[in-house]
Amino acid sequence: MRLIAAMSGGVDSAVAAARAVEAGHEVIGVHLALSSNPQKYRSGARGCCTIEDSHDARRAADVIGIPFYIWDMAEEFHDGVVEDFLAEYAAGRTPNPCLRCNEKIKFAAVLDRARAMGFDGVVTGHYARTQMSESGKTLHRAVDHSKDQSYVLSVLTVEQISGAIFPLGDTTKVDIRKEAESRGLAVAQKPDSHDICFVPSGDNAGWLRDRLGSDVGPILDQEGTKIGEHKGAYTYTIGQRKGLGLTIPTPDGSPRFVLKIEPVTNTVVVGAREDLAITTMRGERPVWCGPQIDDQRHRGFVQIRAHGAALECTYFVEKSLLVAVLDSPLLGLATGQAMVIYDGDRVVASATICETE
Repeated sequence: MRLIAAMSGGVDSAVAAARAVEAGHEVIGVHLALSSNPQKYRSGARGCCTIEDSHDARRAADVIGIPFYIWDMAEEFHDGVVEDFLAEYAAGRTPNPCLRCNEKIKFAAVLDRARAMGFDGVVTGHYARTQMSESGKTLHRAVDHSKDQSYVLSVLTVEQISGAIFPLGDTTKVDIRKEAESRGLAVAQKPDSHDICFVPSGDNAGWLRDRLGSDVGPILDQEGTKIGEHKGAYTYTIGQRKGLGLTIPTPDGSPRFVLKIEPVTNTVVVGAREDLAITTMRGERPVWCGPQIDDQRHRGFVQIRAHGAALECTYFVEKSLLVAVLDSPLLGLATGQAMVIYDGDRVVASATICETE
């Protein structure tokens, strides 16, 4: 097959590209330039789209012996990821930009461009697996569950999964680093990227204030009594306990937690820990990573954070929404997060949480 290898400049994508070549495919390495001014984004080993990363990716491609190009995706990234991130926080929701990047950039834009150029698919260093079934190619967890990235890949459609190749899904991260060293790749011990790549300082709240303003608003208890002030409701998250700056303590000294964010009135509502408990979540705009389920109730697992636990649940479709009813209550769930349904290790679907009970 003729494949595009998306090379971030890290060890995982470099080994994935090398394995694709070793498997006999015709491979071209591509690094995605996600900012017209890379200095605005993370520097050093903390990001995945810096000048240093592009140099590391080019050196890895030279070692592997494949052609290498840089694709300018700055406009697509800004519109599809950064602007979405701002809009979600302004609406009082908690988005996951890595999911949007996989959905809008790494697989929608890159795969579309690759296929238009006559390539068969895209190789990435994500830790996930695909399997062929009677209904087609399906997405599954990686063997190394501690590095599994199926959660952030759950936004891929069946069509996108059909063109995705994940060579690392059957290997642990420790072994990937050893393999990179044996291949002579200089990125073998390069630290993993983390945090949000387009927030240079790592201060998400400050970054949001600079763009959305910092209007002072009230912090209320559940009875509507003002017990503090904030500088931008969108800088808080559901379940937050620290940094609230409340002026009136609870009678028994127990902590308060953020229960609700109301961007229209610029209000934050706080309450007791037990008031965070939810048992039902509903998600809009479901993306099916395989066959769509029927109208019956099914048993499975739901995951609501990239590295969170998979929780037992009953899931079904109700009026175009994906619904998960948990076996046990969950604390601190925010709208805007992704809910991902699993049938064992297979990813069934994902949706953006819009309601909780």
